Amino acid sequence: MVLEDASLALLQTALKRLKEGFNTLPEVEQPLDLEAVQNLLLEVAERMQDNYPYPHPLYAGQMLKPPAPIARLAYMLSLWINPNNHALDGGKASSALEKEAVADLAKMCGWERHLGHLCSGGTVANLEALWVAKNLHPGQKIVASSQAHYTHSRICKVLDIPFLAVPCNPRAQMDVGELKRLLETEKIGTVVVTLGTTATGSVDPLPEILELQKDYRFRLHADAAYGGYFRLVEDLAPETKQAFDCLNQVDSIVIDPHKHGLQPYGCGCVLFKEPTVGRFYHHDSPYTYFSSDELHLGEISLECSRPGSAAVALWATQRLFPLVPDGEFAQGLTQSCQGARILFNKLQQDSRFIVAFPPELDIVIWAVSGERASQSSRLAQAVFKAAARENLHLALATLPRYLLEQQGVVMEWDQDFITCLRSCLMKPEHLAWIESIWAILDRVTEGVLKGENFVTNLND
Repeated sequence: MVLEDASLALLQTALKRLKEGFNTLPEVEQPLDLEAVQNLLLEVAERMQDNYPYPHPLYAGQMLKPPAPIARLAYMLSLWINPNNHALDGGKASSALEKEAVADLAKMCGWERHLGHLCSGGTVANLEALWVAKNLHPGQKIVASSQAHYTHSRICKVLDIPFLAVPCNPRAQMDVGELKRLLETEKIGTVVVTLGTTATGSVDPLPEILELQKDYRFRLHADAAYGGYFRLVEDLAPETKQAFDCLNQVDSIVIDPHKHGLQPYGCGCVLFKEPTVGRFYHHDSPYTYFSSDELHLGEISLECSRPGSAAVALWATQRLFPLVPDGEFAQGLTQSCQGARILFNKLQQDSRFIVAFPPELDIVIWAVSGERASQSSRLAQAVFKAAARENLHLALATLPRYLLEQQGVVMEWDQDFITCLRSCLMKPEHLAWIESIWAILDRVTEGVLKGENFVTNLND
């Protein structure tokens, strides 16, 4: 079964328990045309069949991971209240759950003392972190690697902060030598390190960058939207593990629970090591924050109304799957990494493919062998489409020429990039499905290459 529904019976029981808490209120009529609702709901169900089947292991494309059943159920249950975690009089219980859930995330990163909250996703979380950085270092530049998410350069435009991209080393990580050169010639206030880049899953060399921080005194922000949870994983390459072990030494962190944290969209989180940065959020409001002297989450967030349901779902998930290195949640991440390494090894041993980057986490990226960069790109796009027709959904990513040349990839460079195939093996189930994934990839690639040879022979 692709869509799990056995757990829905639990929702009815929990909803009955929730209703018991409001038995002292007088009854209110709530008319509902069940037939009309059912008809529309069935229409929605049919329309939604056009989405990719991303809960299934054969979906291995974009960063899509189905929420845990407990997250779905807790989110749905809370919608009967529809809490708003901006002020306590809109989300009293859900605000308390958010603070506990965020504290667990901070503890996973190595912080007991922190300031943080949930938000709609990594973009807003990074925006808040860079906005604080601008307030602390006004007029100074922000830098991130050329493989960092495009959101950083875009946010800097929104915030009117000068931005520079740091070139990458052959492993698609920030080049520390290039960073040092920029630090010596530019006025840089903040360095963004990425722990799990979107295209290749690369992890910037945080220990070396921390050494530079001692001399150049810049602020350090970690975009761990994708990779943050891998701090719980022991079975990583030594350099990668060292980077995650140093995560507690940065100044701010972004993690997206709606990526590896088993949550529905949207659920991001921004964390600050120093709680005093909360002063930058201070604002006056004549109609909120008066129901309690406790901290209202709206007082430390740029967003106003925010779904308390996201906090309820995250809290429940982390209670069921604690964020500990030897727990069931961490074991699932380990399985994803193992699946990625197995797929990489199969690709590496096959002359039809070019693999440049061993996976540091659970993302695998590869090119299709070709005489020219344009031919390789065209073949990758053909394999992508052919695989989708057989229900194997991959993704495409563009890598610049200089990265592949540094890896020793030899071909005629008639363009400065190659379109590659990419898989995000985010689901623990992917480990058991690697052979099935490989069988489809092998079959469709063979078909594409036979078609290519046929066309080539005709042209000859």
